[in-house]
Amino acid sequence: MPKKISVVIPTYNRLNLLVNCLDALNKQSIPADDFEVIVVNDGPSEEIIEELDRRSENYTFRLVVRCTAEKKGPAAARNLGWLMASAQLVAFTDDDCLPQEDWLKGFMDHHQARELVAYSGKTVVPLYAEPTDFALNTARLSEADFITANCACTKAALFKTGGFDEQFSMAWREDSDLEFKLMLANVPIYRNEQAVVVHPVREAAWGISLKEQRKGIFDVLLFKKYPGLYRQKIQRSPLWNYYVIVVLCILGLVTALGGHSRLSAGITFVMLVLIIGFALKRLQKTSRSRSHVAEMLITSVFIPFLSVYYRIYGSIRYRKMLF
Repeated sequence: MPKKISVVIPTYNRLNLLVNCLDALNKQSIPADDFEVIVVNDGPSEEIIEELDRRSENYTFRLVVRCTAEKKGPAAARNLGWLMASAQLVAFTDDDCLPQEDWLKGFMDHHQARELVAYSGKTVVPLYAEPTDFALNTARLSEADFITANCACTKAALFKTGGFDEQFSMAWREDSDLEFKLMLANVPIYRNEQAVVVHPVREAAWGISLKEQRKGIFDVLLFKKYPGLYRQKIQRSPLWNYYVIVVLCILGLVTALGGHSRLSAGITFVMLVLIIGFALKRLQKTSRSRSHVAEMLITSVFIPFLSVYYRIYGSIRYRKMLF
């Protein structure tokens, strides 16, 4: 029987999260015969295939499991998934998300068999009273116009735009890239508040914000492809505070080596004031636990330098400057 909607979920050896997502999909309010779920692991994994094959009898929907030939990122996994989809409408979510029971119904009720169209659902990120900085950043997903944690596109729209750009090898900006391609191809994107996905905040390692700075490489790629849309929808102005901190650090070292100790001390003082101000800004509306405060103070010292480094690296790699 032809499916009315296909669901594509990229994953990377996160079986515990993926199972929760699949359990949520098993509770969809539409008939199980109306949809299929295609799970694509980013890279070969016999464990994922064997475990999901064992669990498949627990699901009322059709479950398809595939692996990409090599690890290339979620964009490549999604491309493999939607190309396999049997339905003309393809919904995307992530393995750490929990689609609510009317999620697919919300997309289908508004679809009306349009050939070229995309939909952006409503994403809910539950937060504690005193969230961490990482949790607060995750919560920004609920404000995004278009994210792959909760969207749907027709296959015709995906074919017209070429799908996901596999140059985005991390889970970062590949959704904005698809959004911009849809916009430039004049494919309408409708907001659908009835298609709800809950995106819980995952446990994060101490200092996770330092690792996150590597994503800046793909900001450069997105800026190279769509400079106007990037400034309009992503980052209106350069990260001047980061660049000022880095420049002050260099000036402080140069003046110290040149024997101008008082000038170096003054420059260093201004730099530290900016770093402390940055840390205090990150602590607004977030947890005041000792561990979290220490994390904010320490990581705020390194974030400007890492961010500038990765943007310079991206600028060299993609031959496009992004400040």
